[in-house]
Amino acid sequence: MKAREYDTDRFDRMRRIPWLDVDAFHRARCLVVGAGALGNEVVKNMVLAGFRDITVIDMDGIVASNLSRCVFFRDSDDESTPKAEVLASRASELDPDVRITPIVSKVQDLENWDCDVILGCLDNISARLHVNSHAMYHKVPYIDGATDGFRGKVQVVLPGGPCLECSMNKSHMNVMDQRFSCTGNSMMYVPKTASEITTTSIIAAIQVREAMKIISGKPDTCLRNVMYYDGLSGTMQDYELSVGRGCPNHEEISE
Repeated sequence: MKAREYDTDRFDRMRRIPWLDVDAFHRARCLVVGAGALGNEVVKNMVLAGFRDITVIDMDGIVASNLSRCVFFRDSDDESTPKAEVLASRASELDPDVRITPIVSKVQDLENWDCDVILGCLDNISARLHVNSHAMYHKVPYIDGATDGFRGKVQVVLPGGPCLECSMNKSHMNVMDQRFSCTGNSMMYVPKTASEITTTSIIAAIQVREAMKIISGKPDTCLRNVMYYDGLSGTMQDYELSVGRGCPNHEEISE
Protein backbone atom coordinates (compact mmCIF):
# COMPACT_ATOMS: atom_id res chain seq x y z
CA MET A 1 0.00 0.00 0.00
CA LYS A 2 1.42 3.35 -1.06
CA ALA A 3 0.66 6.42 1.04
CA ARG A 4 -0.97 9.31 -0.75
CA GLU A 5 1.16 12.45 -0.86
CA TYR A 6 -0.94 14.27 1.74
CA ASP A 7 -0.63 11.34 4.14
CA THR A 8 3.15 11.79 4.29
CA ASP A 9 2.66 15.03 6.27
CA ARG A 10 1.94 14.15 9.89
CA PHE A 11 0.11 17.45 10.32
CA ASP A 12 -2.02 17.19 7.17
CA ARG A 13 -5.34 16.86 9.00
CA MET A 14 -4.57 19.86 11.19
CA ARG A 15 -3.62 21.96 8.16
CA ARG A 16 -7.16 21.39 6.87
CA ILE A 17 -8.41 23.74 9.59
CA PRO A 18 -7.84 27.06 7.78
CA TRP A 19 -6.88 29.24 10.72
CA LEU A 20 -4.52 26.81 12.45
CA ASP A 21 -0.94 27.93 11.82
CA VAL A 22 1.02 24.70 12.23
CA ASP A 23 4.22 26.34 10.97
CA ALA A 24 3.90 28.91 13.76
CA PHE A 25 3.58 26.05 16.25
CA HIS A 26 6.92 24.73 15.01
CA ARG A 27 8.58 28.10 15.73
CA ALA A 28 6.87 28.94 19.03
CA ARG A 29 8.88 28.90 22.26
CA CYS A 30 6.76 27.33 24.97
CA LEU A 31 7.19 27.01 28.73
CA VAL A 32 5.33 24.30 30.65
CA VAL A 33 5.43 24.74 34.43
CA GLY A 34 4.82 21.43 36.19
CA ALA A 35 5.52 17.90 34.96
CA GLY A 36 2.89 15.94 36.85
CA ALA A 37 -0.47 14.71 35.59
CA LEU A 38 -1.47 17.93 33.82
CA GLY A 39 2.07 18.50 32.59
CA ASN A 40 2.21 15.03 31.01
CA GLU A 41 -1.04 15.55 29.13
CA VAL A 42 -0.20 19.11 28.12
CA VAL A 43 3.22 18.18 26.70
CA LYS A 44 1.78 15.14 24.91
CA ASN A 45 -0.85 17.29 23.22
CA MET A 46 1.64 20.03 22.37
CA VAL A 47 4.08 17.65 20.68
CA LEU A 48 1.29 15.96 18.70
CA ALA A 49 -0.01 19.38 17.65
CA GLY A 50 3.38 20.41 16.26
CA PHE A 51 4.98 22.46 19.04
CA ARG A 52 8.69 21.73 18.82
CA ASP A 53 10.44 24.10 21.24
CA ILE A 54 9.24 23.29 24.76
CA THR A 55 10.86 23.90 28.14
CA VAL A 56 9.50 21.93 31.11
CA ILE A 57 10.28 22.90 34.71
CA ASP A 58 9.50 20.79 37.78
CA MET A 59 11.29 20.19 41.09
CA ASP A 60 9.92 16.75 41.99
CA GLY A 61 10.72 13.09 41.40
CA ILE A 62 8.31 10.34 40.33
CA VAL A 63 6.21 8.33 42.81
CA ALA A 64 3.98 5.30 42.21
CA SER A 65 0.73 7.25 42.47
CA ASN A 66 1.77 9.28 39.41
CA LEU A 67 1.52 6.21 37.19
CA SER A 68 -2.27 6.14 36.78
CA ARG A 69 -2.37 9.67 35.33
CA CYS A 70 1.02 10.29 33.72
CA VAL A 71 1.38 8.70 30.32
CA PHE A 72 5.17 9.11 30.13
CA PHE A 73 6.07 7.63 33.53
CA ARG A 74 6.91 3.94 34.17
CA ASP A 75 7.23 1.50 37.09
CA SER A 76 10.98 1.56 36.58
CA ASP A 77 11.08 5.27 37.47
CA ASP A 78 11.60 6.22 41.11
CA GLU A 79 11.80 9.27 43.33
CA SER A 80 15.39 9.91 42.30
CA THR A 81 14.22 10.29 38.71
CA PRO A 82 13.19 13.92 38.04
CA LYS A 83 9.78 14.26 36.44
CA ALA A 84 10.94 16.98 34.07
CA GLU A 85 13.78 14.88 32.66
CA VAL A 86 11.66 11.76 32.13
CA LEU A 87 8.83 13.75 30.56
CA ALA A 88 11.22 15.53 28.22
CA SER A 89 12.95 12.33 27.15
CA ARG A 90 9.87 10.21 26.52
CA ALA A 91 7.73 12.95 24.95
CA SER A 92 10.55 13.60 22.48
CA GLU A 93 10.02 10.10 21.12
CA LEU A 94 6.67 11.23 19.66
CA ASP A 95 8.35 13.50 17.10
CA PRO A 96 12.03 13.40 16.08
CA ASP A 97 11.95 17.14 15.33
CA VAL A 98 10.85 18.25 18.80
CA ARG A 99 13.27 19.78 21.31
CA ILE A 100 12.16 19.56 24.93
CA THR A 101 14.44 21.12 27.55
CA PRO A 102 13.96 19.91 31.15
CA ILE A 103 14.73 22.12 34.13
CA VAL A 104 14.81 20.43 37.54
CA SER A 105 14.10 23.36 39.82
CA LYS A 106 11.45 25.38 41.59
CA VAL A 107 9.75 27.83 39.26
CA GLN A 108 10.68 30.57 41.73
CA ASP A 109 14.31 30.03 40.68
CA LEU A 110 13.62 30.37 36.96
CA GLU A 111 15.43 33.35 35.43
CA ASN A 112 14.64 33.10 31.72
CA TRP A 113 11.04 34.00 30.84
CA ASP A 114 11.76 34.57 27.16
CA CYS A 115 8.97 32.57 25.52
CA ASP A 116 5.79 32.99 23.47
CA VAL A 117 3.33 31.21 25.76
CA ILE A 118 3.30 29.70 29.25
CA LEU A 119 1.15 26.76 30.31
CA GLY A 120 0.69 26.31 34.05
CA CYS A 121 0.24 22.79 35.46
CA LEU A 122 0.85 23.61 39.12
CA ASP A 123 -0.47 22.42 42.47
CA ASN A 124 -0.24 25.52 44.68
CA ILE A 125 -1.40 29.11 44.66
CA SER A 126 1.97 30.63 45.54
CA ALA A 127 3.68 29.17 42.46
CA ARG A 128 0.71 30.14 40.29
CA LEU A 129 0.91 33.75 41.41
CA HIS A 130 4.67 33.75 40.81
CA VAL A 131 4.20 32.57 37.22
CA ASN A 132 1.24 34.92 36.76
CA SER A 133 3.24 37.98 37.85
CA HIS A 134 6.17 37.15 35.58
CA ALA A 135 3.84 36.49 32.65
CA MET A 136 2.16 39.86 33.19
CA TYR A 137 5.49 41.67 33.59
CA HIS A 138 6.99 40.13 30.45
CA LYS A 139 3.68 40.37 28.54
CA VAL A 140 3.59 36.65 27.81
CA PRO A 141 0.20 34.87 27.54
CA TYR A 142 -0.33 32.48 30.45
CA ILE A 143 -2.77 29.55 30.39
CA ASP A 144 -3.43 28.23 33.88
CA GLY A 145 -5.02 24.83 34.50
CA ALA A 146 -6.15 23.09 37.68
CA THR A 147 -8.06 19.95 38.67
CA ASP A 148 -9.73 18.58 41.78
CA GLY A 149 -11.28 15.16 41.29
CA PHE A 150 -13.94 15.44 38.59
CA ARG A 151 -13.72 19.24 38.61
CA GLY A 152 -11.29 21.50 36.83
CA LYS A 153 -10.73 25.02 35.58
CA VAL A 154 -8.82 26.92 32.94
CA GLN A 155 -7.97 30.62 32.86
CA VAL A 156 -6.26 32.39 29.98
CA VAL A 157 -4.28 35.43 31.10
CA LEU A 158 -3.56 37.76 28.18
CA PRO A 159 -1.42 40.92 28.46
CA GLY A 160 -3.57 43.79 29.74
CA GLY A 161 -6.49 41.55 30.69
CA PRO A 162 -7.59 40.12 34.04
CA CYS A 163 -5.00 37.86 35.69
CA LEU A 164 -5.04 35.22 38.40
CA GLU A 165 -4.43 37.72 41.17
CA CYS A 166 -7.43 39.80 40.10
CA SER A 167 -9.75 37.15 41.55
CA MET A 168 -7.78 36.35 44.71
CA ASN A 169 -9.31 36.84 48.14
CA LYS A 170 -8.30 36.29 51.78
CA SER A 171 -9.14 32.57 51.69
CA HIS A 172 -6.70 32.10 48.82
CA MET A 173 -3.97 33.89 50.73
CA ASN A 174 -4.51 31.69 53.79
CA VAL A 175 -3.58 28.56 51.81
CA MET A 176 -1.17 30.22 49.37
CA ASP A 177 1.88 28.15 50.33
CA GLN A 178 0.12 24.79 50.54
CA ARG A 179 0.76 22.45 47.63
CA PHE A 180 -2.45 20.70 46.64
CA SER A 181 -0.62 17.67 45.31
CA CYS A 182 -2.25 14.35 44.49
CA THR A 183 0.93 12.55 45.56
CA GLY A 184 2.00 14.30 48.74
CA ASN A 185 5.66 14.08 47.74
CA SER A 186 7.21 17.20 49.21
CA MET A 187 9.06 18.60 52.19
CA MET A 188 6.23 21.12 52.54
CA TYR A 189 2.83 20.49 54.09
CA VAL A 190 0.80 18.83 51.37
CA PRO A 191 -2.90 18.01 51.68
CA LYS A 192 -3.57 15.16 49.26
CA THR A 193 -6.41 15.80 46.84
CA ALA A 194 -8.40 13.60 44.49
CA SER A 195 -7.29 13.26 40.89
CA GLU A 196 -8.26 11.11 37.91
CA ILE A 197 -7.17 10.93 34.31
CA THR A 198 -10.34 11.92 32.41
CA THR A 199 -10.58 15.35 34.05
CA THR A 200 -6.84 15.82 33.70
CA SER A 201 -7.06 15.01 29.98
CA ILE A 202 -9.94 17.42 29.40
CA ILE A 203 -8.33 20.35 31.20
CA ALA A 204 -4.98 19.76 29.49
CA ALA A 205 -6.65 19.57 26.08
CA ILE A 206 -8.39 22.90 26.66
CA GLN A 207 -5.11 24.50 27.76
CA VAL A 208 -3.33 23.38 24.58
CA ARG A 209 -6.27 24.39 22.41
CA GLU A 210 -6.03 27.90 23.84
CA ALA A 211 -2.28 27.94 23.14
CA MET A 212 -3.01 26.93 19.55
CA LYS A 213 -5.34 29.91 19.22
CA ILE A 214 -2.77 32.32 20.62
CA ILE A 215 0.10 31.11 18.44
CA SER A 216 -2.18 31.09 15.39
CA GLY A 217 -2.84 34.80 15.95
CA LYS A 218 -6.41 34.31 17.21
CA PRO A 219 -6.24 35.51 20.84
CA ASP A 220 -9.65 37.14 20.39
CA THR A 221 -11.19 33.65 20.33
CA CYS A 222 -9.61 32.60 23.65
CA LEU A 223 -11.49 32.06 26.88
CA ARG A 224 -12.04 35.55 28.26
CA ASN A 225 -13.05 34.61 31.80
CA VAL A 226 -12.57 31.53 34.02
CA MET A 227 -13.94 28.28 32.66
CA TYR A 228 -15.03 25.69 35.21
CA TYR A 229 -15.59 22.05 34.24
CA ASP A 230 -17.79 19.61 36.20
CA GLY A 231 -17.25 16.03 35.10
CA LEU A 232 -20.13 14.65 37.16
CA SER A 233 -22.74 16.73 35.37
CA GLY A 234 -20.75 16.99 32.14
CA THR A 235 -21.08 20.76 32.10
CA MET A 236 -18.81 23.76 31.64
CA GLN A 237 -19.52 27.21 33.01
CA ASP A 238 -17.88 30.53 32.27
CA TYR A 239 -17.50 32.93 35.19
CA GLU A 240 -16.90 36.56 34.27
CA LEU A 241 -13.72 38.12 35.57
CA SER A 242 -12.70 41.75 35.41
CA VAL A 243 -9.39 43.49 36.05
CA GLY A 244 -8.99 44.07 39.80
CA ARG A 245 -8.36 47.67 40.77
CA GLY A 246 -6.17 46.59 43.66
CA CYS A 247 -4.22 44.07 41.63
CA PRO A 248 -0.45 44.86 41.74
CA ASN A 249 -0.08 43.48 38.21
CA HIS A 250 -2.22 46.33 36.85
CA GLU A 251 -0.48 49.39 38.30
CA GLU A 252 -2.01 51.76 35.80
CA ILE A 253 -5.48 50.76 37.02
CA SER A 254 -4.57 50.73 40.70
CA GLU A 255 -3.26 54.29 40.65
